[in-house]
Amino acid sequence: MTTMFLAAQAAQGGSMMSFWVMIILMFAIMYFFMIRPQQKKQKEIQKFQNELTEGTPVVTGGGIYGTVKAIDLAKNTVDVKIARDVVITVDRGSVFKDMANQPLK
Repeated sequence: MTTMFLAAQAAQGGSMMSFWVMIILMFAIMYFFMIRPQQKKQKEIQKFQNELTEGTPVVTGGGIYGTVKAIDLAKNTVDVKIARDVVITVDRGSVFKDMANQPLK
């Protein structure tokens, strides 16, 4: 009877160890396939927004295409020219790279 009890405890310990290995493995997979690429993409967007210059083609968060006309660092805003004599002011955080006007690689 004691042997049976010890065998049952050993079996439970092994399954508990494999449970933790699986949890750690799932977290590692989630990190490398979901979290890390998203952080990398966010850094690229932040870098683009910090390096904005006049004349850069951009897309606003609302989907409006235009060209940067002026940048106000004090207010953290960007003036975007969207048509002839039409300039809108948007927050610098809602301006993204215009991929439609980028050359294909």
